[in-house]
Amino acid sequence: MGSVDLIALWLSLRLATLTSVLLLLVSAPLAWWLAMGASRTRTVIDALVSLPLVLPPTVLGFYLLLLLAPGGVIGGAFRALGLPAPAFSFAGLVIGSMLYSLPFAVQPLRDAFQGIGARPLEVAATLRAAPWDRFVSVALPLSMRGILTAAVLCFAHTLGEFGVVLMIGGNIPGRTQTASIALFNHAEALEYGAANRLSLTLLALCFLMLLIVFGANRRLRASGALP
Repeated sequence: MGSVDLIALWLSLRLATLTSVLLLLVSAPLAWWLAMGASRTRTVIDALVSLPLVLPPTVLGFYLLLLLAPGGVIGGAFRALGLPAPAFSFAGLVIGSMLYSLPFAVQPLRDAFQGIGARPLEVAATLRAAPWDRFVSVALPLSMRGILTAAVLCFAHTLGEFGVVLMIGGNIPGRTQTASIALFNHAEALEYGAANRLSLTLLALCFLMLLIVFGANRRLRASGALP
């Protein structure tokens, strides 16, 4: 692969890693709240979280571009603080990727929390564990399978993003040009050899990531850490 493709690949890996870490931190409390009951508020929030699953990526990217541009609400707030607007920057890609991949983190975590059942939490409550302690000491350790699933889905989904990152970041080599955009550029220019090399690299990375996650999942199950 050429240097441009390597830079694009490295940018995609950074984006996928950072997005996955931030999404797990944000999504775990949200998924816990959604799993703990049913109400109209939770139903509305659940629908909003799941919206990127059915919304065309270009639609989400377009509205995010309006918000993150210098004249937008978020971009204007950044400029008021003396910071550059997030549009057409790596920060903008992170914001867009987090919103677009949000359901891939929240849904596996919510399902894992619901699968714990009430009894472990009730036992912890009888031992005077506070709600936060029950979440950290009981819910999270018993939900490792959901956490692993959420992590790999977020990483893989972000690694393959195209429409959202293209709308928000454009196609700036070294700044916002991800591997998926570089692949599209090669295909559009009929550079099928370069496109094939980049595609095979992404395929190998995704397959290796799945092997690592499934191997970790099996070891945790064998050790009794997972049900």
